[in-house]
Amino acid sequence: MAPRNDAVVDGEATAASDPEWTTYGLILGSGLVSAGLAAYEIVPASVTPLVRDSLGIGSTRVGLIVGAMFGTAVLASLPAGAVLDRTDSRRMMAAAVLSLFVAGIWGWVAGRAGAYWPLIASRVVGGAAYVVVWNAGIDIVSRAVAPDRRATAVGIFTASGPVGFALGQSTGPLVAARLGWPAIFPAYTGLALVGFVLFWSTSRGLGGARADAPTLSEFGTVLRSRSVWLAGALGFLSYALYLFVNSWGSSYLTDEIELSLALSGAVVAVFPAVGVVSRAASGLLSDRVFGGRRQPVLLGSFAVAAPLVLAFTRLESVPVLVGALFCAGFAIQLTLGLSFTYVRELVETNVAATAVAFQTSVGLAGAFVSPIAGGAVVDAAGLDAAFLVAGALAVAGIVLAWRAPEPG
Repeated sequence: MAPRNDAVVDGEATAASDPEWTTYGLILGSGLVSAGLAAYEIVPASVTPLVRDSLGIGSTRVGLIVGAMFGTAVLASLPAGAVLDRTDSRRMMAAAVLSLFVAGIWGWVAGRAGAYWPLIASRVVGGAAYVVVWNAGIDIVSRAVAPDRRATAVGIFTASGPVGFALGQSTGPLVAARLGWPAIFPAYTGLALVGFVLFWSTSRGLGGARADAPTLSEFGTVLRSRSVWLAGALGFLSYALYLFVNSWGSSYLTDEIELSLALSGAVVAVFPAVGVVSRAASGLLSDRVFGGRRQPVLLGSFAVAAPLVLAFTRLESVPVLVGALFCAGFAIQLTLGLSFTYVRELVETNVAATAVAFQTSVGLAGAFVSPIAGGAVVDAAGLDAAFLVAGALAVAGIVLAWRAPEPG
């Protein structure tokens, strides 16, 4: 993944003069920041029964604690992308890390006081931090490597999401048992700080605004592209499935299979954890196995996930459930790993960052809606019905992926 020697590649600055280890350090550092935010993002889902009982709220309102970050990201992603095109992305990353510290402490104080809406407000701050880190990370990593290795580099960066999700799902119950459930909110800020130090030291020269920042008219071409909207729809469905299983898989194992909260969290952690391999491998599969074609990977992602999600509540053996979570997690996250490279390739280079911001916004809309809508279905009809609805979304993904065009 060595950087190119060119000062500019496809209109984007690269880390041409830096040694190869600097490029790896940049990806690792930005990935650790993202992983810390992802752990903060999902960790309430690992202790849903504790939060529900402590605050005296229903499943839908618990789902909003998880979903509030994604709702914020939906609204903030496109403005954040526009700002990142015109300002210093490194400094924006610094501001985002500071915001995470504020959100973590605020959430801890609100949780201890039993203050639901201040807790939601802290999650909104965390959502703004998350979308800046995500868009800035993809933008800077894309600038740092050559185009023929960009899908692999971006796939590795996006693997920070499942790393953080697995960390939050598996350790959240342990943190809650030892320090009380409100402590889950500031618990993962240290990881983001370590990552930021590494990111800051390896990203010099990569954060500034590009000379070819898109005009308002060029920005509009992204929103008018049917291919971009189709890529966004695939991202919406993938994120909806991903967050649904992350949010309600633990509750199913606790309520229906009668596993302990800690054990169910560890089992569900398999689902995001496999994304470390899946997201990083998505680009390699597309580039090496399918000769640069993107559509077969997208189609296979939903084709494998659909029957596994539909059949999930019919499985009673814990080893079989772990296997189903592993396979479904791998399949769903193939799209999450590839879609950000895919959408960049559907537009001109100077609006690529805008396309990524759009993909983030539409995709995270699915992540925002999923825990809340899932909670409403659970309250109304139970977990079996909720998993059937999620399976139907995967079937819809098969139909859309079949129509997905190849870039170029």
